[in-house]
Amino acid sequence: MSANRYWAVVPAAGIGARMQSKTYGNRPKQYLPLADKTIIEHSISKLLQIDCLEKVAVSLHADDEQWAHLPLAAHPKIMAVEGGRERCDSVLSGLQALSPWAQENDWVLVHDAARPCVTVESMQTLITSVGGHEVGGILAVPVSDTLKRADGEVISATIDRSLLWQAHTPQIFRYGLLKESLKRALAKGFAVTDEASALEFSAYQTLLVEDRRDNIKVTRPEDLAMAEAILAYQSELPNRKPGE
Repeated sequence: MSANRYWAVVPAAGIGARMQSKTYGNRPKQYLPLADKTIIEHSISKLLQIDCLEKVAVSLHADDEQWAHLPLAAHPKIMAVEGGRERCDSVLSGLQALSPWAQENDWVLVHDAARPCVTVESMQTLITSVGGHEVGGILAVPVSDTLKRADGEVISATIDRSLLWQAHTPQIFRYGLLKESLKRALAKGFAVTDEASALEFSAYQTLLVEDRRDNIKVTRPEDLAMAEAILAYQSELPNRKPGE
């Protein structure tokens, strides 16, 4: 750990179109029930177990009607801010909301609201791994499946997976560097799919820190059952390390 402070941003302004269903009352996926909480409560509760975090900015949709009813909304470390149209806009909104306190070289973790299965151990490993790095790093896992390039509905090629990693969150970067990289990428019309891609656009190199494979993102209805099973499994084996 360095003397720098640590902050977090949780982009949660999306509507989760792939999860929309009458079964779920057309609620955004982050507010769907998972075990004894909503998905977003699990995700943020994991972050709050990182003692060094000063504050968590949660970027919400302007018409969000769910957040205020959650107990987490009153947590002293959490501040709600209005998000944007895209995920990257919401991240930038969160960063700007932290500007009265955060310094350029502080660290900021960005975590998906729909990743409730991240472990505290993985996040602590990420924080420790970046150490005195000038840029930051991300949790990720090596790709294990065979990858195919599609041409319509047929396969056009098999992709060499040996150099490929699947990006997870949290991703952690220097506060000032991330904010300026996002602004630069958005100004140029670059498609920012995660925070690391914004840093890549500005030619910065990011560390890869191996994560557990069970840090899944809840995207489709079947992911809910998987996430519930993973949380139950993790509660029984809290000390397993990435790759075990």
